[in-house]
Amino acid sequence: MQSQNTDTARGFAFALSAYLMWGVLPLYMKALAHIPPAEVIAHRVVWSVPIAGTVLLLMRRVGDIPRVLRSPRSLGMGVVTAALISVNWGVYVWSIANDRAIEAALGYYINPLFSVLLGAVLLGERLTRMQMVAIALAAAAVVVLTLDAGRLPAVALTLTFSWGFYAYFKKSLPIGPNQGFLLEVLLLTPAALSYMGWLAASGQAHFLAGEPADTWLLLGCGVVTAAPLLAYANGAKGLRLSTIGIMQYIAPTMIFLIAVFVFGEPFGRAKMIAFPMIWAALVIYSVPMLRKLRQDRAGRAG
Repeated sequence: MQSQNTDTARGFAFALSAYLMWGVLPLYMKALAHIPPAEVIAHRVVWSVPIAGTVLLLMRRVGDIPRVLRSPRSLGMGVVTAALISVNWGVYVWSIANDRAIEAALGYYINPLFSVLLGAVLLGERLTRMQMVAIALAAAAVVVLTLDAGRLPAVALTLTFSWGFYAYFKKSLPIGPNQGFLLEVLLLTPAALSYMGWLAASGQAHFLAGEPADTWLLLGCGVVTAAPLLAYANGAKGLRLSTIGIMQYIAPTMIFLIAVFVFGEPFGRAKMIAFPMIWAALVIYSVPMLRKLRQDRAGRAG
């Protein structure tokens, strides 16, 4: 097994591919903006199953799934992570379709800081002074956006909370990330197929009933959903946690740039204040990781 204390070219390539795919995903979802988010999510689930299943067959790890299904505790944890990822997907798809991609980017920027906070609250991990400053800055940015809009940035916070708790609970699954992803989409498949059947019966389905482009785009939802998740899972095994921590800013930065310069979403005064606060928080959070990374490399070289 590859040690997590070293970075490998293979791990970097997989992780970079994952973040780049997540970064351009808004362009794909924008093409599906005329289709209800629930229908898009159903297709993301159903068409992810054969892809994830094929990967596990090639890895000869499909046998892990029946073992988890026989364990009530593991199965229950799988239900929890499946529910959280479906919420995350649903809010993300809705945000792109409703011109809220900037807020989606904000949610994914905040996520690493929220994960640190979760570790402190739920696992008793001690926060460093720099981490506390970073979390305080991010919280202040949310306050700025809330005061300006007169409401909480619900999209950003829902994406942050759903993905943060998803990652937290997923650690409790006694199987690898690839197997865990297949388990999640398998658990969601009955509901997804039932909903797709109801749409077809009521004449509301876009799949095979609307424009040919819609059918192909919905079919492709499996690839754009499963490919980055599987690439990330394999990349994370070949990279240090600190390296992954820095690379995770790639996707929200791309989402932010696409939202502003491609989708033309407004970037008003409040966002001009809040986003630099978030970026400053991420710099404060990341600097100690980069220093430790350099020290470790210097230590190995010596």
